[in-house]
Amino acid sequence: MTSSETPVVTSVDDVVAGLEANGYLPDEGLATAVFLALRLRRPLLLEGEAGVGKTEIAKTLARWTGGSLIRLQCYEGIDVAQAVYEWDYARQLLHLRTAEAVGRTSGSDEAVIEAELYSPRFLVRRPLLAAVDHGAGPPPVLLVDEVDRADDEFEAFLLEILSDYSVTVPELGTFTAEVPPVCVVTSNRTRDVHDALKRRCLYHWVDHPDFEREVRIVGLKAPEVPAALARQVAAATEAMRSMGLYKPPGIAETLDWAQSLTLLGASTLDARAVEATLGTVLKYREDQERVRSSGVEALVSEALQRGR
Repeated sequence: MTSSETPVVTSVDDVVAGLEANGYLPDEGLATAVFLALRLRRPLLLEGEAGVGKTEIAKTLARWTGGSLIRLQCYEGIDVAQAVYEWDYARQLLHLRTAEAVGRTSGSDEAVIEAELYSPRFLVRRPLLAAVDHGAGPPPVLLVDEVDRADDEFEAFLLEILSDYSVTVPELGTFTAEVPPVCVVTSNRTRDVHDALKRRCLYHWVDHPDFEREVRIVGLKAPEVPAALARQVAAATEAMRSMGLYKPPGIAETLDWAQSLTLLGASTLDARAVEATLGTVLKYREDQERVRSSGVEALVSEALQRGR
């Protein structure tokens, strides 16, 4: 790997090995999507329910490639000033007052001061400009998180930037990335992302992990959890996801639950332990009531059987 490139990957297996070495266990579909995104230098759009590991893949890519993680958290009303750049008006005003104090605001100095006010020293680089104008070293990983929360207008603006990885600042000119950042765009699908953005990106739907992979994730992220308990927790979480809950538990909730049970001294799952810790895995009262009405004892029995 050179100072300006991501790791050279020649196969999907390279991606699997690289991600696993940095704490992420992908399935074959996700590893293939990452491989193609790295080789084709295309943005990767990841959709899926909250908690399935979409954001974590960007963090893991940053650790693996050595590039910095630049995160743009989207929200309703986000605009250019929060996403691309803005001028540091407070520092510009201070500079202008200093010039007035030393008598530089008349004659030929006036044009010089105006040019100074719109120089790079007063430019605040927000995530998109920082990712495009990243300088030397490995390209950063640009995480555009929860793009479905942004407005349609911002999505169109984002598409324009991702088309050629360039940003124009009228006072300074156009910044263009010599090496494009590794770009990961995530969506929880609270609304449909426009087809134009999907066409610009490679796409992958991230689902909840299957039982065996979730057991491996618990073992990797929470090695203090007994192996038998990890399997039972993963089995119980898998069963909950099939109950039509308002917010099915994600991987983070599985880890929280397994670690909480371990801290409480549990070595195996039982009804009392589930009742005491249900709030670590289900964050809505309605979901907790649905699990209780379905029978905690039945859930535990199924988990013990599945976890063997």
